[in-house]
Amino acid sequence: MRSAASVCQERQVISGPRGARMAGALRKRAGSAMRGSLATAGGRAKHSRMTTAFFARAALLPAGWAADVRIEADAAGWITAVLPGAPPGGARRLRGAVIPGVPNLHSHAFQRAMAGGAERRSPEGRDSFWTWRETMYRFVARLTPEDAEAVAAQLYAELLEGGFTAVCEFHYLHHRPDGTPYDDPAEMAKRHLAAARAAGIGITLLPSLYRHGGIFGREPAPGQRRFLNDLDGFARIVEGVRAAVAGDPQAAAGLAPHSLRAVTPEMLGAVAGAEGPIHIHAAEQAREVEECLAATGARPVRWLLDHAPVDARWCVVHATHMDAAETRDLAATGAVAGLCPTTEANLGDGIFPLPAWRAAGGRFGVGTDSHVGVAPRDELRQLETSQRLALQARAVAADAARPHPGRALLEAALAGGAQASGRGLGAIAPGLRCDLVELDPEHPALVGREGDALLDAWVFAGQGNPVRTVVCGGRAVVEAGRHVARLEIGEAFARAMRRLWA
Repeated sequence: MRSAASVCQERQVISGPRGARMAGALRKRAGSAMRGSLATAGGRAKHSRMTTAFFARAALLPAGWAADVRIEADAAGWITAVLPGAPPGGARRLRGAVIPGVPNLHSHAFQRAMAGGAERRSPEGRDSFWTWRETMYRFVARLTPEDAEAVAAQLYAELLEGGFTAVCEFHYLHHRPDGTPYDDPAEMAKRHLAAARAAGIGITLLPSLYRHGGIFGREPAPGQRRFLNDLDGFARIVEGVRAAVAGDPQAAAGLAPHSLRAVTPEMLGAVAGAEGPIHIHAAEQAREVEECLAATGARPVRWLLDHAPVDARWCVVHATHMDAAETRDLAATGAVAGLCPTTEANLGDGIFPLPAWRAAGGRFGVGTDSHVGVAPRDELRQLETSQRLALQARAVAADAARPHPGRALLEAALAGGAQASGRGLGAIAPGLRCDLVELDPEHPALVGREGDALLDAWVFAGQGNPVRTVVCGGRAVVEAGRHVARLEIGEAFARAMRRLWA
């Protein structure tokens, strides 16, 4: 992740007084971010003598599988040593296969409360993302800040149980139902941070800029009023979020211009040089491509490539409908494709061009988006099996170097998810977060399997959850397959759900 100082030196793309104010606010925050990072480094030095240790019978390290691995972490949750072939000493023993915690690069947490509740056929019988969206607009009108926190905590506990140890929260539910800001403009974002802290998951908060209802500048629909900000209002939310995560090794912040449907070119330019990861939805549906062509003469990804400084800080979410040139050129930027296979399948969006993306050297990670699926294995399985259906072929994600698709998919999701998160994630290695997932070798889906064959079984075999233990930031948050606070978090979620669906 780049330093705040290097961000300050970047070329800013600014248009208009609001854009200048936004950029000024972000530059001001960069200085505070630098101070926060120094404070965090000081904290790490202060706690360097305090060690937590885990001993893995087998662990997937950057160089491959290793046996008898002692993993040491400091009190702030950073790995300080990884020692294959070492004695366990007094370390906590993890007797299964240990893999790095998986980053979830795309979440709208409030939609967890909708999962399964927007499936009914409409009277017209022409159902799609766009009809689902109308249901979502009606639903969000009922959510209070307390509801949002309870739903997010439940989701984050479920993500941890599945093996996700970090989440990128693409947050656009900002205001009261009538569209007026809360007394604290960042109230709803901070509720998600509180939920993440309660569940013990790492989080990258991505406040989303959302102003319009179509490409470029169409008036928003009434159901979108809770999402809307101008640049000044958005800057206040960003300020609040960055202050809330400062100095927290389990949290980070970036920005998310929602989509070309929701921001103008001027607004996108005003935020494109900001500090941290930048996430944007693009080319999720065929109709979006058609509307962008009609309005601009270009497809959405092509427009971004031609008009925005897309680079490795960017995560282009979905990117489902790209032509061959867009696929090649987006991959060349180093940006991450943010794939959400279970949601894309649920909404009937389409199938990502995975073989062409991989051939171009493209990077990808996975997210759960609307949370009809909540585990890494769900997303990886759907990603591969959708390709098999489309291409009438098997092992599409595998190649000669990685003949097992389970490992090939996992390692890509680890690297892409870490990049999109802007945090030290994605591997069991010194200097990264101590995020570990222990797979139970006695689970019926895994018994008798080892190494890469075990990863294939984890992704493709059975429906049960083989995750036994999850460590996040050096702290065990899932034991024997259950989140340590499942009861309390579940009770709050149940109260919120009964009210929302009454």
